[in-house]
Amino acid sequence: MPVEILYRDDFYLSTTEAVVTAIHEDGGIELDRTCFYATSGGQPGDTGFLERADGAKIQLGQTKHGATKETVIHVPLAGEPQPLVGEKLTLHVDWPRRYRLMRMHTACHLLSVVCQYPITGAAVGEEESRVDFDMSETIDKDEVTARLMDLVRQNHPVYVQWITDEELAANPGIVKSKNVRPPMGMGRVSLVCIGENSSIDSQPCGGTHVSETQEVGAIHIAKIEKKGKENRRFRIRFGEPGTEG
Repeated sequence: MPVEILYRDDFYLSTTEAVVTAIHEDGGIELDRTCFYATSGGQPGDTGFLERADGAKIQLGQTKHGATKETVIHVPLAGEPQPLVGEKLTLHVDWPRRYRLMRMHTACHLLSVVCQYPITGAAVGEEESRVDFDMSETIDKDEVTARLMDLVRQNHPVYVQWITDEELAANPGIVKSKNVRPPMGMGRVSLVCIGENSSIDSQPCGGTHVSETQEVGAIHIAKIEKKGKENRRFRIRFGEPGTEG
């Protein structure tokens, strides 16, 4: 049976009840529903724990997809107890970690607004994220930081709209990634929109994000690296310039 993937419609849901549907040979756990984000699109999967009826905890080291994006596997840390198929568990996402990743992922979207070049790579992290652009121009990191913080302070709404695969295929220009295409085949694709009526940005993305730009907080471009003749890597960190945040 397909898993009900709750984070797709509620990024702030950090706990829910679920039933174990399968146990893999390596200990990976499948559930009938989950609020845990699975590693995808440059964003790490959630960690946290599964709580059993007696209060015992099964600590998770990662969450990943299986053969398809519709399969979510919760991977316990080594030595953790194994639940039974059919057992009811309460899921608890490591919320402080997830929220930092939500803030960082939203910051990456804002960077793509400031730097409107094709994206050649990206990775979201708890302390630092990177976005690679297909560009040869020289740009001042302090200027980029100032423009990013303007968008943060303007407190634009951030929300998801769903479009069909056909609508995405008819509008390929909304895809900013040069090398990776949005996952299609599920019948619908999520667009992460910033600003009223998508006035700031709109792009396909299956990650998790905050609901308004001010939640991102203080961010800055720590470094811009030249990665080839026409590739620049921007490193984003929390905090004011000159701090590690």
